[in-house]
Amino acid sequence: MKETKKTVPADQREELLQTLKSRFEKNLNRHQGMGWSDVQAKLETQPDKLWSLHVMESTGGEPDVIGYDAATREFLFVDCSPESPKGRRSLCYDRAAWESRKEFKPEDNAVEAAAAMGIELLSEAQYRELQKHGNFDTKTSSWLLTPANIRKLGGAIFGDYRYGQVFVYHNGAESYYAARGFRGTLRV
Repeated sequence: MKETKKTVPADQREELLQTLKSRFEKNLNRHQGMGWSDVQAKLETQPDKLWSLHVMESTGGEPDVIGYDAATREFLFVDCSPESPKGRRSLCYDRAAWESRKEFKPEDNAVEAAAAMGIELLSEAQYRELQKHGNFDTKTSSWLLTPANIRKLGGAIFGDYRYGQVFVYHNGAESYYAARGFRGTLRV
């Protein structure tokens, strides 16, 4: 089977780059010491990453740079929408959880949806780091990358921000709610 190349059409590409640049310049506190021209130069050479950012944006994620890994020389994009991305809610955690539901199966699962977008779920540490840049998920919650020992027992973790505090909880991985989605991370 031939793999389809994931690219953003030229007209949408320019619009996306302008949206990302505008968000980057509006939120300099998220990426102090970094310049947009460096980020754009990396994006120009990685059309597959630009495609992932396009999907993050189109599902309501509002991706922005929140870090730089000096060892790998990669910028870290994360969904910075105030609430869990609207186009990625009402999903159970993973395929095994989805298959375990006998009725009322959700449309998809967070782990596979993220992989299809070319992104990864945020870990608990990444989620807590994101919360240093604002108050995210004050009315919603986001599935987080769940440690294998928790997942093996049927659970999955998610986070939110309430009462001036980041909370990380557990739930059955097969559960899904209209106010729970997932946030992703992408290295560029």
